Amino acid sequence: MNSTHWLFGDQLGPAFTAAGEDGGPSRESPVVMIESRAVFRRRRFHRAKAHLILSAMRHRAAELGDRVVYVKADTYREGLRRAVGGKPVTVCHPTSRAAAVFVNSLDNVTVLPPRGFLITREEFAAWAASHPGGGLRMENFYRHVRREHDLLMDGGEPVGGQWNLDHDNRQPPPRGARTLGSPAPYRPREDEIDALVREDLDRWERTGDVCFVGRDGPRLFPADRREALAALRRFVDLRLPGFGAHEDAMLAADPVLSHSLLSSSLNLGLLDPSECVSRAETAWRTGRAPLNSAEGFIRQVAGWREYVWHLYWHFGEDYRKSNALGHTAPLPAWWVSLDADAVSAHCLSTVLRQVRDTGWTHHIPRLMVLGSYALQRGWDPEALTDWFHRSFVDGYDWVMLPNVVGMSQYADGGRMTTKPYTSGGAYINRMSDLCGPCRYRPGSRVGEDACPFTAGYWSFLHRHQALLRHNARTAGAVRGLDRLDDLPQLLRQEHDREGEAP
Repeated sequence: MNSTHWLFGDQLGPAFTAAGEDGGPSRESPVVMIESRAVFRRRRFHRAKAHLILSAMRHRAAELGDRVVYVKADTYREGLRRAVGGKPVTVCHPTSRAAAVFVNSLDNVTVLPPRGFLITREEFAAWAASHPGGGLRMENFYRHVRREHDLLMDGGEPVGGQWNLDHDNRQPPPRGARTLGSPAPYRPREDEIDALVREDLDRWERTGDVCFVGRDGPRLFPADRREALAALRRFVDLRLPGFGAHEDAMLAADPVLSHSLLSSSLNLGLLDPSECVSRAETAWRTGRAPLNSAEGFIRQVAGWREYVWHLYWHFGEDYRKSNALGHTAPLPAWWVSLDADAVSAHCLSTVLRQVRDTGWTHHIPRLMVLGSYALQRGWDPEALTDWFHRSFVDGYDWVMLPNVVGMSQYADGGRMTTKPYTSGGAYINRMSDLCGPCRYRPGSRVGEDACPFTAGYWSFLHRHQALLRHNARTAGAVRGLDRLDDLPQLLRQEHDREGEAP
């Protein structure tokens, strides 16, 4: 008799039920899915994120039909007991360390290798071993993945002669433009499954069993394989050509620009990274997208996403406690509750509003607005990691731990990146239209109109100058502190502003 195969809520595509050399399920294997209420009770998730996950799970169960036993239980342990008792179960390696520890502790459960990624854990370990001394930089890893999977390669060399076209993908938005004018992204239509999910979420909140944050408007992201493929097709055919040049730009009225919006589908397992990068490369080779756009997207999926996944496991659980800068300030209530209306700084209120209303922003608002503001104020990186995990529809522990602790907050002291990613208001002003209507001025450090990012940047450099003056990428900025004749006033101002919504 076939073992029952267990699907977690982020293992929803066909790759997770396919037979394989790793001992995957046969076509006749029964499937169990467990909807655990405790997952939502333990943390205050974004309501749109909870809706998407439950909708995606229930859509997958509907596809599997009589093959699946779908259990609504308080915990995974209870659900597994009710579904299979003590019978043998297989499961693909979960994506979180806590879930991996749990499934490995269970009797009669066989844990299969991870699926949904291009590079295996063993391959990454071999690559890491070939880079002793901690030099596990994404650029080197990205080149390795390109070679191993023959992505945008011309024999042994990258097409066009360059591995990375990032310098072509940092253009500010066109002057005076409110939008890029890109074709609209794919948006799904809700169905009866979504209606039932919303009824359940409403009931849980009414009874006080579960508490959410954010808003749950019409579902914006795919919840099944058909929708995810439609979103991928629309991006590659219509939006990829305009993606590259303005990849790092921000526009208040156009938060999605030409971004793919495929991260949630990839992280739910509805799309496989191989099909995403293959279609992007084909679009370039057939003349339907420029090289900088195809390379930029492939770098996000085959480079950064793979890199973050493997660092999550490679660095181990202790990485979560990394705090090289000694930041311990708590997240303020207005931030935790996504109270965008409490914030006057136009860039920050705009991005918080996007998160509140949709559970999504693209990578630059995450890094250079949200992350930069938190870094400048010295907020606890572990608490911030949890906030990003809960507040974004594509947020999972493996996604956010390296991205926040390593990339955004520099809490690992440089194991992942070579410098802290933060800036004054000039960067935001150059890359967006967010500063124009703001009460603060990006060039002002002190006074009523002092930009919180500009003042916060200099305060951050001053606080950590002993460390940053020895970093070649930040030493020049630290020396700039000596030229600030208003530094004492700036430091007093920022001390008085602590905890206030800007």
